[in-house]
Amino acid sequence: MQKNNIPKVPEEDRLFRYVGDFEGKNVLITGGMGFIGSNLAIRLAGMGAKVVLLDAMIPDYGGNLFNIKPVESMVTVNFGDIRNDNTMNYLVKEKDYIFHLAGQVCHVMSLTNPFPDIDINIKGAAVLMEACKKNNPGVKVIYTGTRGQYGPSVHLPVNEEAPTRPKGIYEISNLAAEQIIKVYNDIHGIKSVMLRLTNIYGPRAQMQHHRFGVVNWFIRQAMDDETLKIFGDGKILRDFLFVNDCVDAIIMSAATPEAYGEIFNVGIDRPTNFIELAEAIIKVAGKGKWEFAPFSAERKAQEPGDFYSDISKIKRIIGWEPKIGLEDGLRGTISYYEKQKKYYW
Repeated sequence: MQKNNIPKVPEEDRLFRYVGDFEGKNVLITGGMGFIGSNLAIRLAGMGAKVVLLDAMIPDYGGNLFNIKPVESMVTVNFGDIRNDNTMNYLVKEKDYIFHLAGQVCHVMSLTNPFPDIDINIKGAAVLMEACKKNNPGVKVIYTGTRGQYGPSVHLPVNEEAPTRPKGIYEISNLAAEQIIKVYNDIHGIKSVMLRLTNIYGPRAQMQHHRFGVVNWFIRQAMDDETLKIFGDGKILRDFLFVNDCVDAIIMSAATPEAYGEIFNVGIDRPTNFIELAEAIIKVAGKGKWEFAPFSAERKAQEPGDFYSDISKIKRIIGWEPKIGLEDGLRGTISYYEKQKKYYW
């Protein structure tokens, strides 16, 4: 990879001052062909990092070769599984940073089959951290979990000190993975940052089914001029975060020494209800409609109610806060899929 072929992050980008932290550094991204992983890979390659992507390419999980098209000649792809000891023992060697994004990310699947969550999320985290302990204890690990680890909110906005009472196996498995990584940070000295992501949307998410995120699925339905189904009364509040802001938070966390050993919410402190979300998507797409629909028994049992993140901790320690509002994020997402629809539908 020739250094002069790498497109640099523009000076107006808030990550410009972090280029020195990643230029020439060896980086591993697990789940690197997926939604957030590929967006992260593109940004890090643009900052001069030597990026290796690991992805098992499990069908329906979102791995997509087209996701890394802008940097395909600048990154190395390993089609492997985080649960494989030999694979991980090899890949963690000589890495400066590991961004652990691989996992089973569908809470709907866990309603009928809890074992992929337990196997991929919990075992995968343990295999990764044990490989780091044995082969590269000086590496820095950044883990992305989910706001679902909190379960129903006791108070709003939800801060990192709130109780964790997840209502599903998927969320439990993410919490367990986070705690495993925290143990390796606290006991074995493997510097780690634990992030709890809110509802992320944007380009490069899979669009073939509804199981991995309501915003992108609503976008597909609107672009196809279909009807968006809103469960309940549509007044449940969520914080919807554009993927570019999410990637900024991940990178800034990795580059901030004070972040290691800490847990941070990565969300947006401007909540939106589902009626507002649907109407914003329909407005930006210029088509589609919405209607109310009843919860299924399983969805109703797992619905945690209103949730939006208190992001004061990440603002204070890392200096990150979201920059992209909902309509601008939707506009960027819809524009991307209008051009690249054939790779995602």
